[in-house]
Amino acid sequence: MMANPGRRQAKPVSALYIKVMRRNDDRRGEAAAPAVPAGSRIYAIGDVHGRLDLLTRLHALIAADAADAPVTRRVIVYLGDYVDRGPESRGVIDLLLQPPLPGFESVHLLGNHEDYLLQFLEHAEVGPHWGAYGGLSTLASYGVRPPSGFTPYVADFETARRALVEKIPAAHVEFLRGLKPTHAEGGYLFVHAGVKPGVALSDQKTEDLLWIRDAFLNSAADFGACVVHGHTIVDAPEQHANRIAIDTGAFATGTLTALVLDGTARRFIQT
Repeated sequence: MMANPGRRQAKPVSALYIKVMRRNDDRRGEAAAPAVPAGSRIYAIGDVHGRLDLLTRLHALIAADAADAPVTRRVIVYLGDYVDRGPESRGVIDLLLQPPLPGFESVHLLGNHEDYLLQFLEHAEVGPHWGAYGGLSTLASYGVRPPSGFTPYVADFETARRALVEKIPAAHVEFLRGLKPTHAEGGYLFVHAGVKPGVALSDQKTEDLLWIRDAFLNSAADFGACVVHGHTIVDAPEQHANRIAIDTGAFATGTLTALVLDGTARRFIQT
């Protein structure tokens, strides 16, 4: 999930607005349009990466959007990567630990960055790689002094690991360990990175669900469900016959995206 830090500057977050984007379907097949269960509206949120400000704002936009929705069930599905890169990883998890927005259910999926954090709590050996992928920002958010620069020395990360073990709240660790790899609703499968083509959805490996890119992104296969995913940054949400991509690089662009699913209809809300 690497991105160029030189991307356009984040937009100001002083006002609320909703941007509804037109469909940009790449119809590589004529399968019936997927639908969410009758009476439900689902909001899927892309990679947050420590941008508590944007997540708070997007929650407000979603609440406003759903206020007069003629449905009986409202669900927010978070696609993972809540931590790293942005400045408020701890604050994001604090927010996600709060009760859902009034009248909503919430589903929290596992991202590869949460998996990295869990690994680091046990093994400092992953520290240099995790640090290079944005983990230093997460350490700082928990009040842990990160190793200087991108040091390759495991010993430097062992000191940070021990400090993090002492400072990270038990509720945060429990939250991270309880994250789901996938969530299915109607004709949709929600997952962080994607799925491996040619493998049944029930047989997917967690590593692929968290990390896959090209084999999934370049596939025109019918996966058995329309896959809603983040992980790979796109300039604008992408809709294809077999998948929908909604990671718009919030940590660098200021644009955090939610996909709105209601029956067979799709639209987007963005900061």
